Amino acid sequence: MNHPLSPQNTRWKSFDSVEGLRHAVCDAIVSRAQEAILQRGRFSIVLAGGHTPRAVYRLLRDLPQTAYVDWSKWHIYHGDERCLPPEHEDRNSLMVEQVWTHFVAIPKENIHDISAELGPVAGAAAYANTLAGAPTFDLVLLGLGEDGHTASLFPNHAVDNSADAVPVFDSPKPPSERITLSQNRLNNSRQVIFIVSGAGKQDAVENWRKGVPIPATLIAPENGVDVYCYEVKIAA
Repeated sequence: MNHPLSPQNTRWKSFDSVEGLRHAVCDAIVSRAQEAILQRGRFSIVLAGGHTPRAVYRLLRDLPQTAYVDWSKWHIYHGDERCLPPEHEDRNSLMVEQVWTHFVAIPKENIHDISAELGPVAGAAAYANTLAGAPTFDLVLLGLGEDGHTASLFPNHAVDNSADAVPVFDSPKPPSERITLSQNRLNNSRQVIFIVSGAGKQDAVENWRKGVPIPATLIAPENGVDVYCYEVKIAA
């Protein structure tokens, strides 16, 4: 793994309930969207897969239909994707469509799915081309695996940082072939929020806080990262 030259600035926040965590993430997304649209006329967000983000996306779907959510200015990207057919139930893009984007007025041309069905090499090249026209992300959502991985950046896996999107082979989690945004591209963001839910993440969080170089520590944007936690103890 390639590690950042500067230390990661990490802000930790614990929640008493998973509902509290989900609503806090939803509120942060809406707040960042309003600010970005006001300042730059668009809002670009990178999505994470997983159970807790799925619930956050459902909250976004159910937001009151008021003028403060201008879906036409939203641009949707993905942090990683599994190399499976588009209709496969384990595709992150399908999950997002089923629980959120199908129900709101985000223009289809603003939803930038990873063409992982092309395979890791061709799919990564295609997405890197898509990202070449994308400015700095306004917000990146990331999860944390029990082994400390984030997106599809896994422990002891070398990732080529010369491209914005890169192929992943021999993933320790199935399927073995994936596509992930690179460390450098994920760091090109104005805000990063890690969503960490579940007691099974405790060891990864403790390693993170001790300074063990797990993949999550690769994400070190200029503005630091916010880590929202539930069912994980954060030592003082």
